[in-house]
Amino acid sequence: MRFYAVSGSAARQRTDCAIVGLYESGTLSGAALQLDAALGGRIGRLVKRRDVRGKLGECTLLDVERGRCARVLLVGLGKKDGFGRKQYKKALLAAAAAVGKTGATDAVSFVSAEPVATTDTYYRGRLAAESVGSALYRVPAIRSTRAPAAPALKSFGIAVAEKDQLREAERGLAHGRGIAAGAALTRDLANLPANVCTPSYLARQARELARQYPGVRAEVLDEPELKRLKMGSFLSVTAGTDEPARLIVLRHAGGKQGEAPVVLVGKGVTFDSGGISLKQPPGMDEMKFDMTGAASVFGAIKAAAEIGLKRNLIGVIPACENMPSGRATKPGDIVKSMSGQTIEVINTDAEGRLILCDALTYSRRFKPAAVVDIATLTGACVIALGAHTSAVMSNDDDLAAAIADAGRRAEDRAWHMPMAEEYHDQLKSNFADFANACGRDGGAITAACFLAKFTDGLRWAHLDIAGTAYLTGSQKGSTGRPVPLLVDFLLNLP
Repeated sequence: MRFYAVSGSAARQRTDCAIVGLYESGTLSGAALQLDAALGGRIGRLVKRRDVRGKLGECTLLDVERGRCARVLLVGLGKKDGFGRKQYKKALLAAAAAVGKTGATDAVSFVSAEPVATTDTYYRGRLAAESVGSALYRVPAIRSTRAPAAPALKSFGIAVAEKDQLREAERGLAHGRGIAAGAALTRDLANLPANVCTPSYLARQARELARQYPGVRAEVLDEPELKRLKMGSFLSVTAGTDEPARLIVLRHAGGKQGEAPVVLVGKGVTFDSGGISLKQPPGMDEMKFDMTGAASVFGAIKAAAEIGLKRNLIGVIPACENMPSGRATKPGDIVKSMSGQTIEVINTDAEGRLILCDALTYSRRFKPAAVVDIATLTGACVIALGAHTSAVMSNDDDLAAAIADAGRRAEDRAWHMPMAEEYHDQLKSNFADFANACGRDGGAITAACFLAKFTDGLRWAHLDIAGTAYLTGSQKGSTGRPVPLLVDFLLNLP
């Protein structure tokens, strides 16, 4: 997809489809007024007859018999005084999806020239490219029939109010294009079935990513190497499966030589049965999404490479399956982590923290400026925050605030949750240094407290994306989150 920015009157812009807005009050956007005059009042008549009402995301396609555009898509913008970045993104998602169903190969959105609260030209461009990428994404379905035809749309422009805004709009579009590409990779990996997307498959995809981008390097450690590293906690999770575990390391060398990197650690459980603590059958198919933390690290690295991020970035991905068998780790077993600390495994379904703790210890060798782990870690997080907001917990309030701020800017929100000493006390064990689980109460927080035991001396944050990583029901599939948040965070680091 090619993205570009334009300025000037909507009536003079040549395109297959001009996207203009209508507010709920019946007020036409500035570009809609220009096109209405060129079309002899046709849009105004639709509004007057109440054939269109301006409801947010509502789209009406008009065939144009004269003028420079072949089609006009009128998209509802909702209330004018409440038109902010969330509404802007929702309107563009709906508009891009509607254009994608037509034969238009080019479209220009004039909605970006409207005032959008709490945004600037850069963010309007970036959110536009992200929205188009999301709207046109297609799940890599494995079917015997021919795949649906790809959308005809090949280029997408946004309009700016003033000519001197073109450069910032184009910068935003370039970044948004990179984020959309990263989110698409995350969704592709997460949407694949677990019999395809295995730890070995993820390792191959890491090497493929390194082949695509000269600035990216991939390294894959196999189980004998993990044993030499004494990653007993990680290996305890994979003990019950025939699929061998992998530790994948991706490097994006965008910063200065010797500059301390940011390390992203992604949970890569490609299928989570719960192990001996077996999950209930309903919804277990969704446990193919339990590697979305890993997939989001892939997506962030790809976005960084596409954008040309001027920062050193390292992804550490512990990848494995969690399956029951005669070899599987049992509740009550004690395992030794790479850090040397011992863990009583109370619940084998609390496996994500067992692989992440060794990956966090491994990340120390890079002498990182910051470490952020990303995981579909707890059902308790879904209970706490639902499907709309990720949780962020950290041993550094400034780091947590930077992540939460990035989520607000990216419309990929995260909420800073506490990690008080009382929560740490819940993990005490009579038999080991501590336990891996302690019941349901405050489960998202106590899971983060477990990880915190491996982060002394690190500037660390934990993102629990259990509720936001994928949709269930008829819309089942990966959302691509939190790639927009992660990239915004990286772009805005001092």
